[in-house]
Amino acid sequence: MKCAIISDTHGNLANIKKILDWLKKEKINFIIHCGDINGPAALKEGFGGFKGEIKVALGNADFGQKEDYEILPNAQIFDKFGEMNLDGKRIAFAHYPDPAKELAESGRYGLVFYGHTHKPWEEKIGDCRLVNSGEAAGQYQMPTFAVYDTETDKLELKILQLLN
Repeated sequence: MKCAIISDTHGNLANIKKILDWLKKEKINFIIHCGDINGPAALKEGFGGFKGEIKVALGNADFGQKEDYEILPNAQIFDKFGEMNLDGKRIAFAHYPDPAKELAESGRYGLVFYGHTHKPWEEKIGDCRLVNSGEAAGQYQMPTFAVYDTETDKLELKILQLLN
């Protein structure tokens, strides 16, 4: 199974559309969003047409309460961090790097994803891969997201401008 890891979309609906169009073409129907969507309206307008499953860890630019974001039937919203088993892989995700690092150091996960810094990053902590997919909005860095394949354990950084 392939999963997209997206963070820091900051209401950039054009970039969200490009990513979702590419995901549809690639038949990827699972998204982990590591926060900073920029409000419930941006979630609904940006991801409302996505037919797959979405898991979201809210960030500092996500104003309002968790309940405000519970507007899409296919989205599960988390205040601080989320965790799951995905094809036998134990995964956690958060917005902030420090809690993500703590999750990675716990030894309970094989992968931990996070956002907030807007910079793509990967490091190994024990047996855990700690990964930031960068920012999808393109505010400070080139817009990026990542794709993780549970079958091959391969993680790829995708640069929005280079998508076909």
